[in-house]
Amino acid sequence: MKTSDFDYELPRELIAQYPADRRDESRLLVVRRDGGALEHRLFRDVGEYLEPGDVLVVNESEVIPARLLGRRSGGGRAEMFLLRGLGDHRWEVLVRPGARIREGAELSFGDGQLTARVLEVLPDGKRVVSLWAPGDVAATAERLGAVPLPPYIDREPEAADSLRYQTVYARVPGAVAAPTAGLHFTEELLAELGAAGVATAPLTLHVGIGTFRPVSVEDPADHPMESERFELPMDAADAINAARDGGGRVVAVGTTSVRTLESVAEEDGHVEAGSGSTNLFIRSPYRFKCVDVLLTNFHLPRSTLLMLVSAFAGRERVLDAYAEAVRERYRFYSYGDAMLLL
Repeated sequence: MKTSDFDYELPRELIAQYPADRRDESRLLVVRRDGGALEHRLFRDVGEYLEPGDVLVVNESEVIPARLLGRRSGGGRAEMFLLRGLGDHRWEVLVRPGARIREGAELSFGDGQLTARVLEVLPDGKRVVSLWAPGDVAATAERLGAVPLPPYIDREPEAADSLRYQTVYARVPGAVAAPTAGLHFTEELLAELGAAGVATAPLTLHVGIGTFRPVSVEDPADHPMESERFELPMDAADAINAARDGGGRVVAVGTTSVRTLESVAEEDGHVEAGSGSTNLFIRSPYRFKCVDVLLTNFHLPRSTLLMLVSAFAGRERVLDAYAEAVRERYRFYSYGDAMLLL
C-alpha cells in the first residue's frame, strides 16, 4: 500500500473546534467489519453493542499543561512545548522560533518564575533543556503551562479545555495529547456498563507529539515511528486474560490501547503485565492478536492512526465509512465524534 491510499477529502468546517455539550452526546458511527449497513447512533448507546463478559480497555494517561509562552533572554517571544521528562529537571522540548534558540540560550516564563537553559540541540530539531524555578519546578511549570490543543484546533486554549481535553478516568500525568476516543465516556456511562457486566481494564500509554505527524513518505514502511511509554498493570492483564478465557471480547478504547495491547500480546491473544516503550506501527497486512472491537475517533488523512484502523477493518470499508460520515456531517478529530468497529 501507498501513503496516498489513505487520503480523503474533508471540509474544514467538519473539524471540531469544541467538544459536544455533553461527553456522551457525541455521535457514534457503528461499522461491522464483515459488511452490512452502517448505523448512526449517539455515543451513550454504545452499551447496546457490548455484552456481559466483555472488557473495556482504557488509557489512563493524563495530558500535562505542556505549552509555555515566554521570552528569550536577548528579547523576543518564545514558545516551548514540553515533550518528555528526562530526569533531574531536564526535558526534551520543541521550541519556537527554532532558528533563534540555540545551545546555551535561556528562556524565561512567567516573568522569571521559570527559566529554561538549552543544553543540546538534537538532530531532529528538538532541544534538551534544564528547567529551574525558585520553588517546586514541576508545580511551577504546571501552573504556568497551558493545555496543548492539537494544531488543527484553530483557537487558543480556554479554561474549559483543561477539563474537557482529559478523560474522566485520566490519572497518570505524562501525555502531550489526549487519548481522544475516551473523551466521550462519562462516569455515569462507565458505571452503567460495569453494572451490565462489562469490565474495565486500565493501562497507560503517554501520547507523544508524533501522533500528529502525517506520513510524508510514499512507502509507509519508511516512516519512522516515535516510541511512546506504556504500562499494563497486573490487574488489567488479569481482567483481559479472564475475558478472553471466558469468551468475552477485548474492546480497545482508542488506538493507544490497541498499540499497547498488541505490543504485549502473545500469539494466543493473552497479555503479560509490564512496562516499557513501543514504536509498533500497525498497518496492513497485520494479524491482530488481542483486540476484538475498536472504539476510536476519526483520524487525519495519511496518518498512522488511519492506517491502523484500516488494518483492523479493511481500507475500503473504513474509507467508505469516512465518506458516509462526511455526508452525514459528523464532526472529526480530537473533539469530534466516534466510530465503533465490531
